[in-house]
Amino acid sequence: MSDDVLRELAENRGCKLVSSRVRTPGRGDYGRFGLKDAKTGREIFGFGKKGLTASGEEIERFLRGNATATWKSSVGEAGRSAPKPKPAPKPAPEPKLVLRDARPRDAEAIAVLIAALGYEAEAADIRRRLAALAKAGQQIVVAEKGRLVGVLTTSMMIVLHRPKPVGRISMLVVAEDARGAGIGAALVAEAERRLAARGCGLVEVTSNRKRLRAHAFYEKLGYERTSYRFAKAV
Repeated sequence: MSDDVLRELAENRGCKLVSSRVRTPGRGDYGRFGLKDAKTGREIFGFGKKGLTASGEEIERFLRGNATATWKSSVGEAGRSAPKPKPAPKPAPEPKLVLRDARPRDAEAIAVLIAALGYEAEAADIRRRLAALAKAGQQIVVAEKGRLVGVLTTSMMIVLHRPKPVGRISMLVVAEDARGAGIGAALVAEAERRLAARGCGLVEVTSNRKRLRAHAFYEKLGYERTSYRFAKAV
């Protein structure tokens, strides 16, 4: 059988015929052949330590006989028994945003947030104020997302000229690296819910006139500039 016929027969069996490159009769593996898997390049038949070992007749018998079926079966079994690669580990889930009442152990983190507003506050001072505000019925809400990332304070006033108490958001600060993720808006919504539950008919916000970005933030949430606020140190 010619080399071309052997090659075609090999292709029909999913194999690739490899011919000796030696052109001198009697030298090395002259006139010998081998077979490889056409897809994987795996050596199937006719390969030895010193080169190719099979004659054309042996290649033909291999391809026409049961040897190829046995080989294909063994390849299939190996593929089925091979352990499946482990899936890549899933990325850690994004921490959920939790809004809750401030606790004494939050004092240090709150002090850091307040410092971002330009106010000096020691953790011990914050701890004492937390207790005083809670005793006075005022609320301090913190935002936690894997760590404490925001804080908001509210107060409530009964005034003579309005039928319902007035709620006030007196401070709101979100960590700089956590801004833009809706944390501030979530804190404001929580404050509104709590103040409304306590009977407030209006919620005011106090914000330093220099904080223009904060003003735009509140206006986006539906707050309107209705009055001026005057202050005097005594």
